[in-house]
Amino acid sequence: MNELFQTPQVEAGMKEYPLMPLRDIVIFPTMVQPLFVGRRFSIRAIEEANKKDKLIFLVLQKDKDIEEPKEEDIYRVGIVSHILRTVPIEDSRVKVLVQGLKRGIIKKLEWREDHFVAQVEVLEEKDIPPESQTIEDKALIKAVKEAIDKLISLGKQIIPDLVVLIKELEEPGKLADMVASVLDIKSSQAQEILETFDPSERLKKVYKFLQDEIGLLEVKQRISEIARERMEKEQREYFLRQQLKAIQEELGEAGGIKAEIEEYTKKFEKVKECMPEEGVKEVEKNIKRLERLHPESAEAGVIRTWLDWVLDLPWCTRTEDNYDLERAKEILDRDHYDLDKVKERIIEYLAIRKLTQGKESPTQILAFVGPPGVGKTSLGRSIAEALGRKFVRIALGGIRDEAEIRGHRKTYVGAMPGRIIQAIKQAGTKNPVIMLDEIDKLAISFQGDPAAALLEVLDPEQNKKFTDLYIGIPFDLSEVIFICTGNRADTIPTPLLDRMELITLSGYSEEEKLFIAKKHLVPKLIPLHGLSPEEVEFTDEAILEIIRGYTREAGVRNLQRQISAVLRKIAVKKLRGEEGPFKITPELVRKLLGVPRYRPEKEKKPLVGVATGLAWT
Repeated sequence: MNELFQTPQVEAGMKEYPLMPLRDIVIFPTMVQPLFVGRRFSIRAIEEANKKDKLIFLVLQKDKDIEEPKEEDIYRVGIVSHILRTVPIEDSRVKVLVQGLKRGIIKKLEWREDHFVAQVEVLEEKDIPPESQTIEDKALIKAVKEAIDKLISLGKQIIPDLVVLIKELEEPGKLADMVASVLDIKSSQAQEILETFDPSERLKKVYKFLQDEIGLLEVKQRISEIARERMEKEQREYFLRQQLKAIQEELGEAGGIKAEIEEYTKKFEKVKECMPEEGVKEVEKNIKRLERLHPESAEAGVIRTWLDWVLDLPWCTRTEDNYDLERAKEILDRDHYDLDKVKERIIEYLAIRKLTQGKESPTQILAFVGPPGVGKTSLGRSIAEALGRKFVRIALGGIRDEAEIRGHRKTYVGAMPGRIIQAIKQAGTKNPVIMLDEIDKLAISFQGDPAAALLEVLDPEQNKKFTDLYIGIPFDLSEVIFICTGNRADTIPTPLLDRMELITLSGYSEEEKLFIAKKHLVPKLIPLHGLSPEEVEFTDEAILEIIRGYTREAGVRNLQRQISAVLRKIAVKKLRGEEGPFKITPELVRKLLGVPRYRPEKEKKPLVGVATGLAWT
């Protein structure tokens, strides 16, 4: 081993050597390294060294891309090396095997004819023998050797003989040079180690770079383990699927993705002729993509969901309209009392639609505005029934996200179509009656303005090619009858209001409420509470008592609740053994419902501090 470090002998002091710049490698003392040489001046330096004592000075150049370096382009510290072997190879190049001997510092560099020659101060390698080492030096030597073992255990490839040599070294300087020669570090970092002349400091730097490489290999090993586990999991799943496929084939249940593709293709053929051209291309493209994808992949799931939505839409399905005006009037009279002007306006609306079939209607969108409980929603149902169309209600109250109307892009996780397309699919026809309920209660937020998205839906000029962001294919909404409802017209955005035919519904009078209660509410509510019409009889005075003393509203919702409250108490009486029939009188109403909540405004005698007034809203 000592012969390896001392052969051949190079004395310290000023010496002259041919110089060869190296592009991206640093040679350390005792290190044996093959070099491939192609530059002419480097080959000449080797030839000059071989003519003499086969000693050459090797030094790193600062930029490896410089083809002809000058004095300022190379470092000052290099290594005196011994040329062990020289072999010519193709393309006028030379392969040399060199061994590093001692460090040296360039004192003078000159160009002599066709190669570099350097005046070098050869440095005496000073090391620390074991008997002179501190506890810190010994601990560092031991830590470096242990780190080399760990490096090898992580998969680092080091020549076994070199490992044995490293294990036998006890001097920090020689150990640092030997370990540095096997590290995967940048040439600038290797040059930094070469220029560190103090053995202890040099070993500390080597130990730092050694730890960095260990950390890198640990991360690499962890990544490899994760990748291997995933690959093993995928392989296991693949084999299980293949086994499942074989079992299904044995049981006659084979199909899988092929059956799914066939099902989508059949659905597509049914609606293909009714879809726009760009829609046909998009569906065909996605079906082909699904065929190529793994059935369990995330993208396949996204495509399946999209195809389910698109192919389940009623592209070709529509209901036949019934424009019998007399039948429509009968349905409206059956479901709603009074409201003669409103009913007349609806009949006019239906008449215009009958006369303008296949043409643009000037009154395509109706908007019912009035207080709660006056029958706005039920009017929409009656219109749908009169026409023989499907009816779908969309509640707009509190919606503040534009995507609720227009849908989310399908690339988002959990993306869905907007409310309009969902209503079309729910109806199952492309010409339903869609009621946009509480349109006056739309909200605006940072997520967009849903009222602005509704402009396209309600505009006859635009809704022929309404494009939901999730579906991505234009859908014709021109055959849909849109009916809007709201409590106030002043909170409906002006651009929306401009597209509507406004119909105002006022509140009911006492007489009208009495008639509605007798003809509609009481007959409907008695069976719902498990009673028969023969068992319960409401007098007009009892209904008026409920209207005057227990409700104060424009509509009849609260009146319906109070009648239900009376009937619940009658049902309890019946179950407790009391026999009917039960006649509901004002006295019984007060007994069942308690003290009246409201009093008539009129006072018999004037009182101090009380004034009789009239308020209208």
